[in-house]
Amino acid sequence: MSTRDWLLEDSPTSRWQANAGRAYRVFTALLRNPLSVLGGVIILVLILTAIFAPWIAPYSATGQSLGNRLLSPSGEHWMGTDELGRDIFSRVIYGSQITLTIVGLVALISAPLGLLVGAIAGYFGGWTDRVLMGFTDIFLSMPKLILALAFVAALGPGINNAIIAIAITSWPAYARIARAETLTIRNAEFIQAVQLQGANPVRVIVQHILPLCTSSMIVRVTLDMAGVILTAAGLGFIGLGAQPPLPEWGAMISRGRTFILDQWWVATMPGFAIIIVSLGFCFLGDGLRDVLDPKSEGK
Repeated sequence: MSTRDWLLEDSPTSRWQANAGRAYRVFTALLRNPLSVLGGVIILVLILTAIFAPWIAPYSATGQSLGNRLLSPSGEHWMGTDELGRDIFSRVIYGSQITLTIVGLVALISAPLGLLVGAIAGYFGGWTDRVLMGFTDIFLSMPKLILALAFVAALGPGINNAIIAIAITSWPAYARIARAETLTIRNAEFIQAVQLQGANPVRVIVQHILPLCTSSMIVRVTLDMAGVILTAAGLGFIGLGAQPPLPEWGAMISRGRTFILDQWWVATMPGFAIIIVSLGFCFLGDGLRDVLDPKSEGK
C-alpha cells in the first residue's frame, strides 16, 4: 500500500492514521484553491524572512547614516532610505520578526483563553453561562482598537503591553464561537456515553469538546490575524506600540508621513508590507473556512 492509499484509507486503524489522513485531505483541498496557495506562500515567506532576517537584510535595521538620508529606491537601497539614512528594505525585513511575534503571541494567548471560556459556558449553562457570556459581551460591545488603546494607555507604551492589550480584546470572539459549538454537541450521544462512564466535566471538556471546536477556531484565528496586524500597526503609528528604534511597520509609516509628498517610499514600503501580509492571512483563512466547513466535506 502506498503512502497516499494509507492516508486515504476509509477505515483507519489508529488515531494517528485518522489525523494524518484528515490533514492530507485538508492540504490537498487547499492546493486546489489558488488564493489559499497564494496566502500560504505569503505567510511562509513571512516566517522564513523573520527567521533568516540577519542573513537577508543587507544593512543594519538601526544603523544610521545621515549622509544617505532620504535616498530614493535604487540598486544599493532597494526601498530607499529614511530620514536617518537607515535602509528601509532592511528595516522591513527585521520588522517581519516583530509582526510575526505579535501575531503568534496574540494567537497563543487569546485563542486558548476564548476557547476555554466558551466551552465552559456552553457545557455548564445556567448562571455560569450568563456570567461568562455577560462578561464577554462587555468586551464585544466596544471597538477592538479603542479598547486596545485604553489598555495600552493604562499599561504604558511598548510592544509587550501592545501584545497583552490586543490579546485581551481578541478572546471574546473566540469564546462566542466555542460556546456555540459546545451547545450543539454537549447533548450528543457520545458525550452522554462518556458521562455514563464516569468522566468528570474537566475530562469531557478538555478531551472531547475542545478538540471538536478546534477547526472553527483555526479558521477564525487565521482570519483575525489581518486585524491583529492592523491593530498593532495602528498602535505603533500613534506611538503606543513598539518604540524607536525598533523597525515596527506602523511606526515606520508614522515617521514617513512627514515626507509622504516628496519622499513617498519612506511610508509606502512598510505600508505595502502590511497590506501583503494581511491579504495572505485573509486568503489562507478563506481557504481554510471552505475546507474545514463540515457542510463542504461531502462536496
